[in-house]
Amino acid sequence: MAELRSLGNTGLKLSSVGFGASPLGSVFGPVSDEEAIATVREAFRLGINFFDTSPYYGGTLSEKVLGKALKAVGVPRNEYIVSTKCGRYKEGFDFSAERVTKSIDESLERLQMDYVDILQCHDIEFGSLDQIVNETIPALQKLKEAGKIRFIGITGLPLGIFSYVLDRVPPGTVDVILSYCHYSINDTTLEDLIPYLKSKGVGVISASPLAMGLLTESGPPEWHPASPKLKAACQTAAAFCKKKGKDISKLALQYSLCNKDISTILVGMKSVEQCWQINLIGPLPSIPARALCLVRLNVAADTELAKGEKDEQTLAEVEEILKPVKNQTWPSGIQQV
Repeated sequence: MAELRSLGNTGLKLSSVGFGASPLGSVFGPVSDEEAIATVREAFRLGINFFDTSPYYGGTLSEKVLGKALKAVGVPRNEYIVSTKCGRYKEGFDFSAERVTKSIDESLERLQMDYVDILQCHDIEFGSLDQIVNETIPALQKLKEAGKIRFIGITGLPLGIFSYVLDRVPPGTVDVILSYCHYSINDTTLEDLIPYLKSKGVGVISASPLAMGLLTESGPPEWHPASPKLKAACQTAAAFCKKKGKDISKLALQYSLCNKDISTILVGMKSVEQCWQINLIGPLPSIPARALCLVRLNVAADTELAKGEKDEQTLAEVEEILKPVKNQTWPSGIQQV
């Protein structure tokens, strides 16, 4: 079962493994309603209570499918936490007060909910940070007062955006940040920011512990912006793990889960071929098998960690392979995530 961790000063307790719902928008391949419902049901069974989506994922499809799945499973609304986003859409970025105010109503309709627990400004480095401070966040505060959202967050890749905004808004205005690709075996730069975030009472969500595919056997997509040197090092590390009968993705997830100052690690919950390569679970029914596999795999990684079963030797060997490229993060400007 996934461990529960506190999220900053919000009072929320999130499962250490979070359900990243972007795959429900069929952004990595088609996902049927049946698969989505089965996956969400299994997530609840394994103790996952945090679901993250966005109107950008699949051009609003992720929100629709997640809402349908949550309703079908029938768990009481107060027993799970939902986060969605605003400001980034299929047609582009718009952080204006008018758009984000309209955006939450659209999201609530798609999710079939009266409120979301967290509304996050999505990838704020693509907009004006001063607009985020002076226009977007005040608009979100009004939505909070109206009861449509409970807490306010900001997301993005460059770590400097978080302190820029947090230093310019009243204390307690921003409740949570979502960072991605900055806390895993190849990049731990988020760690340097955590004391500052804790001093502000801001909760920390970390996404993409597999560095958008770098830390997988199959490797990253073609558009991945990492340098050839970083990609090559990660491929070497993945091949090394495979030769030892280990899986680099599981190792990377466990590495990320070890930092208890991070409330939850968001993982895209869609099973692909990778889960068949790791013989952690027994035979599954044919239709929901692909949908259930990765959610079980992710929680199994967390459970093994809780039992003290992390493979310290392989981890140390992989860290040595990646040492020459450690913290070599690509610049901002990612359009496909």
